[in-house]
Amino acid sequence: MAKSDLNKKQIRFLKAQAHALNPVVRVGQHGLTEAVFKELEIALDHHELVKIKVAADDREAREVLLSEISSKSRAVIVQTIGGVAVLFRQNSAKPVIDLSNAS
Repeated sequence: MAKSDLNKKQIRFLKAQAHALNPVVRVGQHGLTEAVFKELEIALDHHELVKIKVAADDREAREVLLSEISSKSRAVIVQTIGGVAVLFRQNSAKPVIDLSNAS
């Protein structure tokens, strides 16, 4: 699912849902390790909408890392603010977030 698959109303809805969330996954100085990726997969499967914190000071490095995370996890980057990003990937087996109301 790409960000273009979500309409503006759905993106706004997901941003509102994510506002109160705390980062559940932290990507440290070693980048996207296998352990971090497994944690992210578990969080996306269970919650669908997660905040992650990326510890990269350089904006370009952070964007490259977030792009890699997004493509590897097949998640959509809904929003980024500084070192915090909101990712969304709908669970096809057991959807948690209903986007039909926000279309």
